[in-house]
Amino acid sequence: MKYSRLTKEQFEEMKQEFINFLAAQSITAEEWDDIKKNNPKAAEEELDVFSDLIWEGVLNKVEFLEHFSANQIYLFHISEVTIHLIAIKVEHQGVDLTTRKGYSWLQTNLLDESVNIYTSSKALSEDRNKDVFALIKQGANITKGDLYQYFDKMVERK
Repeated sequence: MKYSRLTKEQFEEMKQEFINFLAAQSITAEEWDDIKKNNPKAAEEELDVFSDLIWEGVLNKVEFLEHFSANQIYLFHISEVTIHLIAIKVEHQGVDLTTRKGYSWLQTNLLDESVNIYTSSKALSEDRNKDVFALIKQGANITKGDLYQYFDKMVERK
């Protein structure tokens, strides 16, 4: 397994896609029930293959990720070969960026000397999706990139 198995909830949300996946392999509902009952190892392998297919499809489309912690925000823009980072670090006691109050503080105090903004870029490995998945496993969330693009324009003006 390349990524991780989907959760039970995710499988339930993707029930129709999983049925189509089994049908593409000419596995009927009755045969699937039989596999689960009599060959659980094969059933587990099918779940893993399906999970990897879903992850691959999702990861192929990822362009932006965000990761918030109490005093830092990491904003990623991912192209086919490069990952660009904008990091915002707040060195102000009592500010927690994961709260509405802390985030509001940042919005009104962006130019405060306790707010530092860094940028960086690096080449992705040969397996772009594995790199993206590693960031997601560390807590990053897939986004549309609005926050990245906002800070990208701000950094360009400096």
